[in-house]
Amino acid sequence: MTTLAPRSSHGLFTSGEPVRSWTVSTAKPVRYEVGFTPDVLDPRNPALAGAGVPGDGPAPRRRLLVVETTVDELYGDRLRAYAAARGLDFDIHVLTAHEQLKTMDAVFSVAGAMDRFGIARRSEPVVALGGGVLMDVVGLACGLYRRSTPYVRVPTTLIGLVDAGVGAKTGVNFGPHKNRLGTYHPAALTLLDPRFLATLDLRHLSNGMAEILKIALIKDRELFALLEAHGGRLVGERFQGGDRRGDPAVREVLGRAVHGMLEELQGNLWESELERVVDYGHSFSPTLEMRALPELLHGEAVCVDMALTTLIAEGRGLVAPVESRRILDAMRGLGLPVWHRLCEPGLLGDALADTVRHRDGSQRLPLPTGIGAAVFVDDVTPGELADAARRLKPAHTAGGAAGHA
Repeated sequence: MTTLAPRSSHGLFTSGEPVRSWTVSTAKPVRYEVGFTPDVLDPRNPALAGAGVPGDGPAPRRRLLVVETTVDELYGDRLRAYAAARGLDFDIHVLTAHEQLKTMDAVFSVAGAMDRFGIARRSEPVVALGGGVLMDVVGLACGLYRRSTPYVRVPTTLIGLVDAGVGAKTGVNFGPHKNRLGTYHPAALTLLDPRFLATLDLRHLSNGMAEILKIALIKDRELFALLEAHGGRLVGERFQGGDRRGDPAVREVLGRAVHGMLEELQGNLWESELERVVDYGHSFSPTLEMRALPELLHGEAVCVDMALTTLIAEGRGLVAPVESRRILDAMRGLGLPVWHRLCEPGLLGDALADTVRHRDGSQRLPLPTGIGAAVFVDDVTPGELADAARRLKPAHTAGGAAGHA
């Protein structure tokens, strides 16, 4: 019998004579783009019409557009006019997308629309216009459909613009668990247009600010100072700059937030390394958010988590009391809650236990060290959790903040 020689140069290794086992070693380069694209729905702007086509191929003339219901109500006429002006053969699939509907049924709805449209496997990327929930659903559907179909993201919320729209993860909730089913399937291109924030309500703007604050607290002290100085105004002006066209604070805050997030994700897209500073605020919040539905938005739950862990860090001497006060004041200044009635030892213990399973048997809990840096710990105790929750409770009304009861 013929013996196959090792072919290590091609990533195929064999052993045995005759050959009885094979090892395949391969790598797939990952490249995706994220960029600010003002006025993406202006018919004179070709970006959306040609987005996401691999290589140097011609822009697709057929487009399946998956649009969140509220976005369709606000921008549907402009979107249809844009597609018509650019000569696109298009179909629009309108989907209601929020945390309670973030399920496989939503994924199947998108997959059905792809099937009816008869989408080409590589040259007709699906376009998702909406918030983080919609983009997660569309991303999962595209990752599953024919095992990989490209898509383009156009986030229309702040949390989508700085967080959900720039990474590689997709997912839906399963039972009581947040994002328990999902894949790593980054969009070919994400088009960031802050003009969509003009129609976002203030609560959802504050919600997105939590993810910007996360980046500030764990790696960017200058961004924190910008949020202290301008965050409340940026929320109030919906990042439109008021009368200051080209407001440098808008550009700087959004740019630093997106860059900081991508800087952390780039080398660890598939989460092979489970110590991730961008998991700050995401140790207790998944359980808290799901148990509180529909009371808390994602960013609000993240902020409560960050407030809690700031006090844990203060108790360990990692954050000075004056810095802890600054952090809580900044949260309140951004219109975010720093406490919730479910912050009690039983739920927090359950949340930490689930996080330990998610992080493969260790807490790997990011804690701030001052403002702008972080450290990982594996030994947070139930007593520390209970003490931090107890000390946090009176902070939710300090300074006139509107906490969630």
